[in-house]
Amino acid sequence: MVRFGVALGAALFPAGAEAACRLALLLALDVSSSVDEAEYILQRDGLAAALMSPDVQGAILQGGGGVALAAYEWSGRRQSKVIQDWVLMSSAADIAEVAARLRSAERSYRRYPTALGYALGFGATLMEAAPDCDRRVIDVSGDGITNDGFWPQLAYRHFPFGGVTVNALAVLGADPSVVDHFEFEVLHGPGAFIETAQGYEGYERAMIRKLYREIHDRIVGAVPEATAGPG
Repeated sequence: MVRFGVALGAALFPAGAEAACRLALLLALDVSSSVDEAEYILQRDGLAAALMSPDVQGAILQGGGGVALAAYEWSGRRQSKVIQDWVLMSSAADIAEVAARLRSAERSYRRYPTALGYALGFGATLMEAAPDCDRRVIDVSGDGITNDGFWPQLAYRHFPFGGVTVNALAVLGADPSVVDHFEFEVLHGPGAFIETAQGYEGYERAMIRKLYREIHDRIVGAVPEATAGPG
C-alpha cells in the first residue's frame, strides 16, 4: 500500500471526545494551477463564511454530539498540506475559531496540476487520525479533472477508505468535464453525493448547502418545512 506522511500537531479534541462525536468531516480544498488568486480567496473565505452561517451552525450545534473537523489543501502528487488539524466543534466559539483560522490561512501551492488520486490518499491517511465518530466523510472541492498521477478509483483500492464516504463540490467554469469526473470517479461510499457551484462566486452558497446536508446526513429538500435548511 502506498502511504503518505501527514505531519499533525497535537490533538485538538479532548480525551473521551469520541463518545460525543457524531461526524468526522475532512474538507479538501483545490489549490491547483487552475485556481487563480481571486478564486482561491473566494474558496477559502467561502468555506469560513459557510461554517459561520446560521444554517450550518445550527446543524452542528443542534444535532446531539459534536462534529470533528479538519481541512487540507491539495494539488499535485506531493502538494497536500493540512491547514486545520482535527478539532471537535461543540460550541459557537469552537466554530468561530475554526472559521477564523481558515480565513487567515496562506495558500500552500500555486503551480501544480490536479492529482485527485494523491489528494484522496492523503485524505484517507489524515482521516485515520480523526476521533472515532459515528460517521466519517471527506468533502472534496475542485474545478478540474485528474491530470497527474493515479486516478481516484485506484486510491480507493489502495488506501484505507473502509467506512468513509467521499462527497464532491464541483466548481463549474474551468473544465466542462468536472461534474462527470467527480460523479463517476470521486464519489465513494454510502450516501455519497455531488454539489455544484456556479464558479467560485457561488462557492459559499454551495458549501452551505453541502455542509448542511453532510452534517444532517439528509437531503435538504426532504427536511420538514418547520426545520427547512438553506435553499
